[in-house]
Amino acid sequence: IKLNKVNISNESQFVLIAGPCVIESEKHSLFMAEAIKKICEKNNINFIYKSSFDKANRSSINSNRGISLNEGLKIFEKIKNEFKCPIITDVHNIEQCNLLNENDIIDIIQIPAFLCRQTDLLLSAASTNKIINVKKGQFLAPRDVKNIFEKIQSVKNNNIMITERGTTFGYNNLVNDFKGIDIMKEFLYPIIFDGTHSVQQPGGLGHKSGGNREFIPSLCKAAVSIGVAGIFLETHDDPDNAPSDGSNMLKLHDLKNLLKDLKEFDQIAKKYAKN
Repeated sequence: IKLNKVNISNESQFVLIAGPCVIESEKHSLFMAEAIKKICEKNNINFIYKSSFDKANRSSINSNRGISLNEGLKIFEKIKNEFKCPIITDVHNIEQCNLLNENDIIDIIQIPAFLCRQTDLLLSAASTNKIINVKKGQFLAPRDVKNIFEKIQSVKNNNIMITERGTTFGYNNLVNDFKGIDIMKEFLYPIIFDGTHSVQQPGGLGHKSGGNREFIPSLCKAAVSIGVAGIFLETHDDPDNAPSDGSNMLKLHDLKNLLKDLKEFDQIAKKYAKN
């Protein structure tokens, strides 16, 4: 997939998709985008900014969901204009896809994992002709992504990425079966590995999800060693006080060293892939 001048493929250097889980304010979003961009520039890594305007799939009715799409687009536009980085955000219904179809602020539309089988949503997102990143459902076998690809392809959109984010294992726990990455590569689309939601404990704290962020580096290194097109990392300057997914977000000050390590693993993986 070509995004601006960047190739997103399982054979190219990995791209980073990163940002806080949800938009908290314009000031915080701009701060995070600038901080991540500076880290990526020092490591010569291409960066796509990610944040959700709305978290529709929260554990509790009392959880903070975020802001409206229109408010989010204003913030995303400022980030894009100031830092010249592509933007990815998720959608939850057809109306949101229609709104995104009317502008070029959002470069990649993301389909949440629990909605990866929703045919009408996939078709509506694909009809925008934007790049579509689908989070593979926690309940989905790797080979089942073929059905997702075929739905999006049916409206003549082949700009598809699939993101691995762990598989449900009993209650409140996810595991990563790295065989799945190689299986999904058979369909020749870019594979993204989500290192932060893979350590999530869905609903693990009763009223909200828990997580084990200490395992993020190991899982990301394992994925990059296999060879992936991108790494998805939600990061925050103060994750313990973040309104959403704080316990499975990477601390911002840990991002620099992790990316340095991942780049070294990635270079080795891509070298042997070419051989």
